[in-house]
Amino acid sequence: MAMWCASKGWPVHPLAPGRKTPAANCPDCREHPHPAKECPCTAQGKWCHGFHAATTDSTRLAAWWSAQPALGVGVSCGPSGLVVLDVDAHGAEVPDRSRLLPGIVIHQRVNLTGLASGFDTLALLAAYRRQPNPAEDDTTLRVKTPSGGLHIWYQTQARYRSSTGSSPKVALAWQVDVRANGGYIVAPATRTAAGTYRPLGEARLPAPLPQWLAAELERTGHAVEDHPQQISSPVPRLSPVAGPAGASRLLAPLLTEVHDCATVPHGASFTEKLNRAAYTAGGLVAARHLTDSQARELLTAAADHARPHQTHRSLAIITSALSAGMSRPFHLKGHP
Repeated sequence: MAMWCASKGWPVHPLAPGRKTPAANCPDCREHPHPAKECPCTAQGKWCHGFHAATTDSTRLAAWWSAQPALGVGVSCGPSGLVVLDVDAHGAEVPDRSRLLPGIVIHQRVNLTGLASGFDTLALLAAYRRQPNPAEDDTTLRVKTPSGGLHIWYQTQARYRSSTGSSPKVALAWQVDVRANGGYIVAPATRTAAGTYRPLGEARLPAPLPQWLAAELERTGHAVEDHPQQISSPVPRLSPVAGPAGASRLLAPLLTEVHDCATVPHGASFTEKLNRAAYTAGGLVAARHLTDSQARELLTAAADHARPHQTHRSLAIITSALSAGMSRPFHLKGHP
């Protein structure tokens, strides 16, 4: 399996025999901890530091698995261009509905009886977006885990960060982990003490990441910004928001926050601010205080001014958050 993965251009590294964790470092690395980037072991052909040692070098892979045939196979997701949704089915206390789908308000009228795992939250997210459930996507590689979970593999040219479904900061859904840059995934057919990772269906390769999932990863802060913008010129102010005065008073400050991110090349919470503005605009559109085209024009203008180098990413955030906001019409006082 290691050679097969490497033939697809996916760097791999050994997992400890019978386990899903990386094989142990060499004694020197264990006794003298140091950053992976400063370790000489990779150049010496060792597998220290897990996915940092991942390679497609067939000679090195043959040496590793010839020495220890029982090693499992881990795939380094970032260099492979992979995003894998790791859906858990662990028995755990279900959190408050506000934490099930970060950034999405689940109305009290939505009956969550029976919700118990990542399978349920992923299905709920897909339902909110009116999209097919990725857990049932038979066009892409899906791998059933020994614990009853599911790995859903997708290919992408964009860069995303890894996350855990329980994270209070960056998460896609409760009990749905994201394996991407800075992470690895267990290759299919790997055996552990708990069982074997087995492919489902006939697909054996990852399909392209669906656009709606890319938008969700953007919205939830998973995107890795490669080229931060440097701004030194003065920032012009936004034009007044069209529509009722109440809509302008509500939306204009949020658009200004997005617009003013231009003065900060990174670390300005741009994604969060754009998501909030677009969600609010969606509610105003649903209540007919703005048209969809008006909302998109305002949001795009603010976003493009702040981050002109990432138009595609901004559009994905706007589309996703507008759609979410439209599920909750924002009725202004004094308007029907």
